[in-house]
Amino acid sequence: MPKLKVTKSEEPTEENEEIKNTSQNYIYTGILLAIVGILVNTYILVQGTPLESHMMEWLNIVIRLMHITFGIAWIGASFYFVFLENALNRTEDVRDELAGNLWAVHGGGFYYLEKYKVAPKTIPKHLHWFKYEAYFTWLSGFCLLFVVYYFNASAFLIDKNVMDITAIQGILTGIGSFVVGWIIYDQMCKSALIKNQFWFSIIGFVLLIGFAWFYCQVFSARAAYIHFGAMIGSLMVANVFFVIIPGQKEMVRCAKLGIPLDPSLGKKALARSLHNNYFTLPVLFVMVSNHFPSTFGYEYPWVVLAIISLGAAGVKHYLNLKEKKALNVWILPVSVIILLAACFITAPSTNPTECKTEVSITEVQTIIEKRCVQCHSSAPTDDTYKVAPNGVKYDTPEDIVKKKELIMQRVILTKTMPQNNKTNMTEEERNMIRCWIEQGASLK
Repeated sequence: MPKLKVTKSEEPTEENEEIKNTSQNYIYTGILLAIVGILVNTYILVQGTPLESHMMEWLNIVIRLMHITFGIAWIGASFYFVFLENALNRTEDVRDELAGNLWAVHGGGFYYLEKYKVAPKTIPKHLHWFKYEAYFTWLSGFCLLFVVYYFNASAFLIDKNVMDITAIQGILTGIGSFVVGWIIYDQMCKSALIKNQFWFSIIGFVLLIGFAWFYCQVFSARAAYIHFGAMIGSLMVANVFFVIIPGQKEMVRCAKLGIPLDPSLGKKALARSLHNNYFTLPVLFVMVSNHFPSTFGYEYPWVVLAIISLGAAGVKHYLNLKEKKALNVWILPVSVIILLAACFITAPSTNPTECKTEVSITEVQTIIEKRCVQCHSSAPTDDTYKVAPNGVKYDTPEDIVKKKELIMQRVILTKTMPQNNKTNMTEEERNMIRCWIEQGASLK
């Protein structure tokens, strides 16, 4: 009987691992494209039916949750690695090949981390790359931009009182601005200006606020804020995709081949990573701003963006200096004062138009029925909303009284409702509602 020859299975090689990872990426990409195809076809089928609004709301929920989750991972990594860079021990018992080390304790365990000046003599087989957090944050955010603003351009993106443009013009303007923003920023980083951090920061801030002003001249204020955040987010992910990761890959390649490394690659990647770190807090503000109409409802919304961005970046600078143990006593107080300035300038007028006559609930209900119930009712007739937004309904006088604080905030103080003043509510009507509320919001 012939003997069976038993051979030991070969250990997976680096090449096999790479092929395996590439195959998985293709499979995941295929699954993602299939899901997108299903969603697109489903949307086409339900378009114009009551299910359209239901589907869009659930898309909003799912994509928003994904965006928040990936964003937490990306921003958390940014915060952690900038902290690590700032807090490294660079002097005591540091080997020659190291840039520094750090002892840490977390979750009941001790950790010891080392940073190499360039690269270790032998590149580890399993090397973790921090990139997918950035890619999926941007992809989910871009999808959310389409679901909320581009698919409903007439309701959320375009305000005819700001600029009378078509949906296609608005969408192309928004996406094109991201490309232009990246080109300008990238050229600044490649110029001699990058060597002067002070002037680079000043000019960069002015350009950013220029984009904020531009968005406020083209889009609705709420959409302008989101585009400002999306533009900064696009700069951040482009930093990762075009500069940081390629630089890291080249460093790994050179280390594996044993050829001299270009130290400027690491410096450029670190600089872009630090820029991303300062971008994080302004972007986080934009992510939550659509819930706070006092910000984008201000007469000059781009000014609020400028103030919040500057103050938030100042707070981040203070935290970065603190991690380096290079405290500066005035940066945090000044940053807080700058942030409080936004609260001060957006405060409502304390001397409104005098209420000369008593306003009845009947008069208020007439205004509400004329300007608001197209969306906020049990059976909306609006071309976008098929279900009352956030469940807010004004079907009865009692419904109106229950929401009087919300009405005061959105209709009177910030004037962000009706959405983009789609139903053309007049100042006289707003003043009548204000007087009714100030007179006690009576049902009589």
